[in-house]
Amino acid sequence: SLQVRHILCEKHGRAMEAMEKLKSGQRFSEVAAQYSEDKARQGGDLGWMSRGSMVGPFQEAAFALPVSSMDKPVYTDPPVKTKFGYHIIMVEGRK
Repeated sequence: SLQVRHILCEKHGRAMEAMEKLKSGQRFSEVAAQYSEDKARQGGDLGWMSRGSMVGPFQEAAFALPVSSMDKPVYTDPPVKTKFGYHIIMVEGRK
């Protein structure tokens, strides 16, 4: 399973704006709080998720990412499109 964090935007343009913020060095959690439409968890943290608990494209992208930290995040670029919108995903742990 993976410890996943994401930023979800319904509109592609908004996801690209969030991506620009990340590239300029803003913390992933701050960008998530500001841009993500999934307010369920602060800072985009989805906690530990197992294979089969995520929608297809999200799961494929998440499992393909290396584990990274908020200090040096590695995230999906371009954002991943699902039925929910556009996700910028990062993985903070794997077990």
